[in-house]
Amino acid sequence: MKIAFYNTKQYDQEYFDKANQKSGHEIHYLSCHLNKETASLVQDAKVVCAFINDTLDADVLTTLKDKGVELIALRSAGFNHVDLPSAKRLNLPVVRVPAYSPYSIAEHAVGLLLCLNRGIHRAFNRTREGDFSISNLMGFDLHNKTIGVIGTGKIGQAFVKIMNGFGCEILAYDPFPSDDCTKLGARYVSLEEIYTQANVVSLHCPLTPETHHLINEAALEKMQDGVSIINTSRGKLVDSKAMIHALKKGKVGLIGLDVYEEEETLFFEDLSARGIQDDVLARLTSFPNVIITSHQGFFTHEAMLNIAETTIANINQFELDGSIQNNVT
Repeated sequence: MKIAFYNTKQYDQEYFDKANQKSGHEIHYLSCHLNKETASLVQDAKVVCAFINDTLDADVLTTLKDKGVELIALRSAGFNHVDLPSAKRLNLPVVRVPAYSPYSIAEHAVGLLLCLNRGIHRAFNRTREGDFSISNLMGFDLHNKTIGVIGTGKIGQAFVKIMNGFGCEILAYDPFPSDDCTKLGARYVSLEEIYTQANVVSLHCPLTPETHHLINEAALEKMQDGVSIINTSRGKLVDSKAMIHALKKGKVGLIGLDVYEEEETLFFEDLSARGIQDDVLARLTSFPNVIITSHQGFFTHEAMLNIAETTIANINQFELDGSIQNNVT
């Protein structure tokens, strides 16, 4: 089948070409994001492959349907960027990669926490300039600290396992509790209890209308002074302006973000020549107790291989008999 592959980076092409060797699909790689203006670039493709920062609203989906597209293949687990009611109305199935490597993101979350806590990012910059002082680099033992985990799907479960190894007390929140987390000693509680009791809060839940700005001014006010917050899930779970306010008054001690609520036109791009034009993001990056990475939690060899192979398998199944696997509903 002919595939229009949007938002392409060199590493995408490398892994998808390898995964596609046996299937022989014709992949047309496009470097641009998918949006209302670029949807018209589809030429005879039956499949569109999109990423998390592409736009798949009603207008885009209608254009793709009119161009003869029969399948939307997301190379991601998240699908909050897709207008699913419109896709259903247009009879345009959407498939995804439900689990590519939960360990990659969970490990990245822990990496952010460790780096922030021990000031590794600051020590790195100091020692390169010959400054070997350790003032203002004091951290805290993770052992015996209370970790609040919001969302215990596959990624949250992997995070709980790691933090259990540090000897932490784990409080968890999820509408669908995990027996594996319970066996590790995690205790399922309300969000209110996580906000008030946790020393560290880590987000591993999807973005839905209910979770939009889950971490807002009211939630932050309930948290312990000096709380550490890690978000490797979706940017819009966090109200960035409320977070800045909490940082300025010392309510929040450490923040590690792999996502940002307005990241669509920023992340995965090199903006070094013109600087950050987003004032909120620029302010966040100015704090020494904040680390922001560019949505790279998924970016491991194992994850990229699984993403490519699962996406190609989804397309193969559709081409074979029109059936849908890993359907988004």
